[in-house]
This record gives sequence, structure tokens and C-alpha cells, in this order.
Amino acid sequence: MNDPIDHHTNETVRALLGDAPTTDAELAHWIQTNLHIKVPTKPIIDAHHAPLDYLAHAFFEDRQPRDCIVWANRGGGKTYYAAVATLLDLLYKPGIEIRILAGSLDQAKRMHTHLRALLAIDPIDTLIAGRITERKITLVNNAVVELLAQSQTSVRGTRVQKLRCDEVELFDEQVWEAAQLTIRETTIANQTIPGSIECLSTLHVPFGLMHKLITHARETSESTRKVFQWGVVDILDECADTHECTTCALEPDCAGQAKQRDNLGHTPGHMTIQNAINLKSRVDQSTWDSEMLCKRPRRSDCVLPEFDPNLHIADTLPDRANIAFSIAGMDLGIRAPTVVLFAHVDTNNTVWVAHEYIRAGVSLSEHIDQIRAAPITPTWIGIDPAARQRGLQTGISDSAALRKQGFTIKDARYAIHDGLTLLRTRLKPAHGQPTLMIHRSCAELIRCLESYHYPRHDPFSTTPEKDGSDHAVDALRYMIQNLDKPYTATVDNYMH
Repeated sequence: MNDPIDHHTNETVRALLGDAPTTDAELAHWIQTNLHIKVPTKPIIDAHHAPLDYLAHAFFEDRQPRDCIVWANRGGGKTYYAAVATLLDLLYKPGIEIRILAGSLDQAKRMHTHLRALLAIDPIDTLIAGRITERKITLVNNAVVELLAQSQTSVRGTRVQKLRCDEVELFDEQVWEAAQLTIRETTIANQTIPGSIECLSTLHVPFGLMHKLITHARETSESTRKVFQWGVVDILDECADTHECTTCALEPDCAGQAKQRDNLGHTPGHMTIQNAINLKSRVDQSTWDSEMLCKRPRRSDCVLPEFDPNLHIADTLPDRANIAFSIAGMDLGIRAPTVVLFAHVDTNNTVWVAHEYIRAGVSLSEHIDQIRAAPITPTWIGIDPAARQRGLQTGISDSAALRKQGFTIKDARYAIHDGLTLLRTRLKPAHGQPTLMIHRSCAELIRCLESYHYPRHDPFSTTPEKDGSDHAVDALRYMIQNLDKPYTATVDNYMH
């Protein structure tokens, strides 16, 4: 617990640095005047944000929701701007307690280094109480910031007003879950500090923690986290008129907008044009799109990188006259969910997945009832060949039970790799248009196609990770391999 706040020190802060900013414009002016930093005020890319948007949200406690996510490019200033936000809190919220938790202690020390540099600016340096240590900084107004180790023990003993999490993509998920209970509300100098957690990171992979947080925040109507997003284009420095756009490597990304900011009165960023061009020349397009433009996660570890939401997600289905027949694919689960996908095959042999059914913890008979009630009646259902095994309780296999209920079942044996190859061929054929489309309503299948991945820490593994993203893809694989592979019928001997 901090010592009682000396209100005289609060007046000292105001005397040295002026009153606390009350608007975004005042905040930008304060930062430029006292820290000599020009913070970009407007993004260049539509739907993106400027760093000032994040700083204002972090500083003004009435902005909602209090928790936020900063998704920005490598070299985009995430850690530096978080240090600026921390300094502002320390100066104008006497007695506040802030903790910095990063993907590694080295990463946390980077923010600590930025903070020390900011605190060395005259006259802010006169407000430091005692000695700055490698883990802790305290000001004369009893505001304190401390670095946390990436561990359960370190996090669970914390009760503070603000937790800033840097490079969340590298977090252990159990540590992240423990961190959710570290925040407490308090009142400081007649100002309520509700308590908040900030997540800052690039977005490396489509199945990591950062991806989950952003997806949840954007898909939940009453999200408890605000998402701020900027890329390299949004933090570009001034672009000289002498720089020719038509020959610039950044033209596809910038479209000449960096030159227009001066005319519009928008503050430029810290990334020089030449530095950005040099960075782009060193990486492939996929890495540039994901880690620098922040368009989408890099797909290098994905099992099906050929899946492109912009290309394979459909808002409409073919007319009845163009449907040749309908099929289904089923992945049977016990503790894991059972997934059934229903699809139309049109007269051009394109598969349109139109409906999904997902449920766990119920019997096969209940799944059968749901299949009968589905809006599509399949000609046949493709399932896992392992479903031929007899059940210990019923004495017959799941495939036999389905056949006994009148369903035509196809369960061709096919190696996972070969089945995935068939999916890839339909998603991105060597010639012609894709022949596999997913209706937008099949949200779980879409999520799984994007996140189904190989083990992150075993680059030589050819076996996809079984972490929940496999079920819907398996159902799709059973469907496609039984459609595209010649099928040999087998007979199940089941008990009547």
C-alpha cells in the first residue's frame, strides 16, 4: 500500500507541467510541448486508428470500454506509446499503481528503458522519488510503476489499477487468464480509476492469443475491449513532394496519402519513407501484409493457407435449378463436439457449404434427430473410417447405426495429408476458379479454416494440431474426400 498522498506534490506537478489535458487536442499539445514528441493524430488507412486515439483512451478514464487492445506493426511504436501513456498516468494520477507485464522480461525492460528516457526530460526528472531500480519507478506523488515477470506467482500477487501487457502474442495463456483478476478500482484525487488491462502486440499467427482477443472483441456486440489498429502506413513521416509516387514501393499501400497530411493539418509519424521502403524490400508479401500493414495474421503455420475469406465466403447460394445434389460431412465426437456440415454440389461441381450443426455431450440418436431436422437433406454423409469400430455399449459401430437409420454413409479410408490436398485443390486449383465455397452463416467452419495449424514449435511436423480447430475441418475433409475419391462400398455387420 502506498503512503498517504502528499497533495503538495500534486501542485508541484501542475506548477512544472501545467494542468492535466482535458481533450485529445490538449493531450497532443501537452505531449509535444513537454516530451517533444509529435504523435500522429489521424490514420491514413480507412478503419485504422492513430496512436493519439490510443493515448487519449488510456489517459481519459471516462472512455469506454476501459480495457483495450493495440494491434500495430513491428516498429509501430506500441511499446513507446505505452510508456508515454504510463508516464501521463504517473504524473496526473497521484498514488496510482501500474504494472508492466510483457511476453518476456526483456520486452518489459524495453518499456522500462523508454520510461527512464522520458523521466530524464527536464523538469520531469525532478519528480522522481528515490532511485529508479531495474523493476520499479516511484514519483514524489506516490504513483508507482513496476515490471512483472511472466509467471503465475508474479501475476497472482498483484492488485493494481492498470496492467499494461506488451507483446501479448507471446504470453502463456494461463498467465493471461490469471492476469484478468489483478485489477481493482480506486478513487484518486476525486477521480475514479475504474481499473483496466491493455494488450499491445503485433498479430503473428491466426491461432494465437492476440487473434482470439481481437476476434472476440470485434464479434461481440457488447465487447469489453476497444481495439486500436494501425500499420506502417499510418505512422509514416513526412513525404517530400520530390518523392515520385508512381515509382515508390509504398504506393500500393499509401496511394499518395502521406503527401496530403500537411495540407489537412495531420501530424506525421516517426517511420521515415526510406526506412519503410527498405523494410518492405527485405520481406515477402505475406509477412509485409500481416506484420507491417496489419491486414491479417501471417498464414505460414496454417494447414490451409489457401483459404481466403475474401474469396471463399459467399453471401448467397446457387439457385435450386443449378444444384445437382446435396451431401454432408460428419466428425463424430464424444467429449469433443460433433460437427455436421451440409453442402450443395452445383452443376459445375462446385461445393457450397450451406449449413453447419455443432453440438457436444449428447448421444448419437440426438445427432440423428438434428440431421433429419436440418434444412438440407443429404444424398449421403461422409464420415471418419474409424466410425466403423463397434461401440462397447451398443455393440454396433456409429457408421452402422447411421445406416440402420436409413442414411447412406461413405467412409473411404484416406490419409489426412491426401484429404487435405483435395481441400487445397478445391480452394486454390492450379487453373480456374475455386470449387469450394462457404456460406457466411457457417461461422465455426470459417474460424477453423483460418486457425487450423501445425504445431508452432515443431516446424518439421506434418500433423496438424488437435486443439479444437480440427473438428469442423475434419468434417469438411470427410465430405470432400468421399466426393472426389472413387469410393469402394463396404458392409458393416451390425446386430439387429
